[in-house]
Amino acid sequence: MNDSRITLELADEAATATLAEKLAHAIEPGMVVFLRGDLGAGKTTLVRGLLRALGYEGRVKSPTYALVELYEASGLNLRHFDLYRFRSADEWEAAGFRDEFNGENVCLIEWPEKAQGLLPQEDIVITFEILPHGRSAALQALTPAGEKCLEKLRH
Repeated sequence: MNDSRITLELADEAATATLAEKLAHAIEPGMVVFLRGDLGAGKTTLVRGLLRALGYEGRVKSPTYALVELYEASGLNLRHFDLYRFRSADEWEAAGFRDEFNGENVCLIEWPEKAQGLLPQEDIVITFEILPHGRSAALQALTPAGEKCLEKLRH
C-alpha cells in the first residue's frame, strides 16, 4: 500500500465537520470504519457531520442505548454503531448485527474494541485524540478500499 495514514489537527467542531464532508465524498458502499477515541473526542460529531454532508436532514442521535442507528442518505445505507454499552457475543448474535455487514452498508463503529473478534476487517480506523486546544484525527487505511478512500481525501 501507499502511505496509508493521514493525521489532521481539528481546531474546533467546524474542522471536524470539514473532515466529515470530505469523508462523505470518499466513502464507498460496504466500507467498515472504526472510530476510536475517548468520550467526547469527536466520534459522534464526525458521524453527524458525515450524514449532514450526505444530505441527511433528520435527527442524528448517538446510538449509545440502541447500539445501532440506521440512516439512508445520498443512496448510501449507513449503520452507526456505538458499542460502548455492548456486553457479549450472545447480544451480537441476538441483535442480528452480523447481517448489517453485508458488503453494501457503510458501517461506522464507535468503540469497536468492545466487539473484538466479532467485527469484519475494518477498511479505515479514525482515532481521535483530545488535545489542549482542539482534537487530532489519525486516519489509517487497512484495506485497498480504505487506501482508495484516503487517496480521495488527499485531493
